[in-house]
Amino acid sequence: MNKLVDGEWRTDAYETTNEDGAFERGETTFRSWIAGSDVPDHVDDEPDERFHPEAGRYHLYVSYACPWAHRALLARSLLGLEDAIGVSVVDPWRGDDGWQFSPEKDGCTRDHRRGSDYLRELYVAADPDATCRVTVPVLWDTETETIVNNESREILRMLSTAFDDLGNNVSLLPDGGGTEETDEATVERVDEVVTEIYEPINNGVYRAGFATSQGAYDEAIDELFGALDRWNDRLADRRYLVGDSLTEADVCMFTTLVRFDQVYHTHFMCNRRFIHQYEHLWPYLRDLYQTPGVAETVNMDHIKEHYYTTHPDVTPSGIIARGPNLDWEAEHNRDRLGGDAPTPNAAD
Repeated sequence: MNKLVDGEWRTDAYETTNEDGAFERGETTFRSWIAGSDVPDHVDDEPDERFHPEAGRYHLYVSYACPWAHRALLARSLLGLEDAIGVSVVDPWRGDDGWQFSPEKDGCTRDHRRGSDYLRELYVAADPDATCRVTVPVLWDTETETIVNNESREILRMLSTAFDDLGNNVSLLPDGGGTEETDEATVERVDEVVTEIYEPINNGVYRAGFATSQGAYDEAIDELFGALDRWNDRLADRRYLVGDSLTEADVCMFTTLVRFDQVYHTHFMCNRRFIHQYEHLWPYLRDLYQTPGVAETVNMDHIKEHYYTTHPDVTPSGIIARGPNLDWEAEHNRDRLGGDAPTPNAAD
């Protein structure tokens, strides 16, 4: 697979699976935090005083196809940060040169900040000796001309906490009842759930799709559908994953589930069951999709093009599967469970 090695682009720099045929995701490299962010307890770093939340200062580099980048796009939309944080969108097709900018292609843009042809140019600009994978999302600081962070979970938390004065009145971290202790406990529960769904579900679809041994695939599939079954049961009597409002946990679940039936079920052989066959997960997914600010962040054409044409080891023909046709606007009836759906365009 492709990566930067000492600032030079290599197309044969690392393997995605270990000797047992199990997929291993590489660590992200840039892990600074914007001042004013609420850094979770499981993170050792402190906010970096070089980076202060200011309108127009930061820029997101994303792919509509990527579920990790989708987390950042979705938070930006729900929190009303579109005017404060700009976005550049790469081509959904990723070839030997990595993520590229194709402004002539529908849904893609040029690099609005630096005019780069390839995303890797930003990584080298931030660190001329970079040795790392080139991934999205990227949170770029236009003042210091460097990458602040390229870890989706951390970018999500920064958008949730550091930009309160620049967005709307929506929060992706619920209050737990009005006291500092209950609020902290509820945020801790959000972090627990984000961690709980990551390995079997968010990363689990990749562990299944990129496995190169039957044992590694079987283990991933069993963990994936075991987790989906458990969350389906838990959502029988609750509208959201944590508390009574949409949180970061739902953002992280949504970006995997919205891709599941269209690509993961077929392309990654996660075909034990469709999400639309689940009694509670499917209405839950439609409820999130119909939340104001969500649907416009979903570009299914980019999602399907990326997965079916970018992984020749999995689908060498590059043929894009056409189905299934799902009714995302069908009534979900989840509001009967209570809870407050966010209103992203509301003013403070």
